[in-house]
Amino acid sequence: MKILQWVYTLYSALIFIILMLVLGLFVVIPLILSPKAGKVSFFFIRLWAKIWSFMSGIRYEIHGKEFVHPNQPYIYIFNHRSFIDAPVIPIAIPQEIRAIGKKELSKIPFFGFVVSRVAVWVDRKDASSRKVSVERLLKILENRISIVVAPEGTRNNTEQTLLPFQRGAFRISVETGIPILPMAVIGADKIMMRGSILMKPGKVRIYFSSPIDPAPYQKNADYIGLSEKCYNRLEAMILTHE
Repeated sequence: MKILQWVYTLYSALIFIILMLVLGLFVVIPLILSPKAGKVSFFFIRLWAKIWSFMSGIRYEIHGKEFVHPNQPYIYIFNHRSFIDAPVIPIAIPQEIRAIGKKELSKIPFFGFVVSRVAVWVDRKDASSRKVSVERLLKILENRISIVVAPEGTRNNTEQTLLPFQRGAFRISVETGIPILPMAVIGADKIMMRGSILMKPGKVRIYFSSPIDPAPYQKNADYIGLSEKCYNRLEAMILTHE
């Protein structure tokens, strides 16, 4: 069985690389020509993710899209349990978005070059890097483009439903008034198990909840209270749908 998983994993990795080489420049070139061409780039990012998922036997079931209003920017938060979360994000979210990514990923040849156009890299161990990333995220939101944050800060390899949340996304929400939109990702960790690089086909279910308005927390700059509300909401979503 492990041999078949290795074959499948290598096949999926090869398809991913081929699609990256074929479609990568179609992601980069529009944003080089104009910062406003993000929708064109995201068309090709979604195409990349959908073709790879189809050819890898990964299916998606999305619930709650009615909570996403196309012209409203959001700060999306999600539970991060698998590397498979990467294609989930552009497939599930029907908006142009920017995501935070680990700085180490920017060093991967060509992949880092392509994804740098739509990601904000951060070294979570470096306070100055975190500060710069927050400043970039604020500018993105000012342009009414949504952002995606994994508030646990890293991939959850534990038995806990969620790791403790870092506060950055909630400070930004309180400062800007941009609502938080929780997104529960269920099943990605069964396609790529925790602590393993091996994959298998399967289905990922994504659930959006109604947005959480930061207005009640703005008077006292209570980003900790907002963080706790969002934690409880996302935890309840995961426990309900797992």
